[in-house]
Amino acid sequence: MSQKIVLVEDDDDIREIVLYALHQAGFEALGFASGAGVLVHPVPDLYILDIMLPDEDGLSILKKIRGVSSVPVIMLTAKGSEHDKVKGLDLGADDYIAKPFGVMELISRIKALLRRSGGVQKELALSHGGITIDHAKRQVLASGTPVALTFKEYELLHYLMTNKGIALSRDKIVDVVWGYDFEGESRTVDMHIKSLRQKLGMAGEHIKTLRGVGYKLGE
Repeated sequence: MSQKIVLVEDDDDIREIVLYALHQAGFEALGFASGAGVLVHPVPDLYILDIMLPDEDGLSILKKIRGVSSVPVIMLTAKGSEHDKVKGLDLGADDYIAKPFGVMELISRIKALLRRSGGVQKELALSHGGITIDHAKRQVLASGTPVALTFKEYELLHYLMTNKGIALSRDKIVDVVWGYDFEGESRTVDMHIKSLRQKLGMAGEHIKTLRGVGYKLGE
């Protein structure tokens, strides 16, 4: 069964070109000129959201998606709009690509993100310091209480859990969790770590900061 992608882009030319490329790449793709009605459709395997939209901006749509799902989201941003990139990542976007962009680059980013989202290891459970990951359900518990994480937060916590006690550099975390072709900054990792700690509550204290190096889980 082909994977489904939802594209929200108000520029007719860009939308048609991207949808054509997605279909040629073997994806089932739906395109929308605005955010109206997007969330009433069955949840796709990935969203592509333009930030500048006529009715509701992409960041607002992203926030709504993250309220119900951890499905991967790629944001389309205006070139050089650093504020939008940071805000999007902070709200739970998994990747972003600046306009103008090459369609093949976008397809490559999509495939890499879908590989990572579907390729998590199949351990039945990982547990440390009151934190438990159940891969079968993709569920995280902190002191027995379910915790809602974004896709990237989940991947980051999983990486820390599978390497507990090991110092992980920011660059290594970016390579594994975001992919080697990610063009963001290392502070992206810091923002996600901060969010993870907040959501995990007291259990978040087990994520240790290593000055000048990166992070590790546990002692």
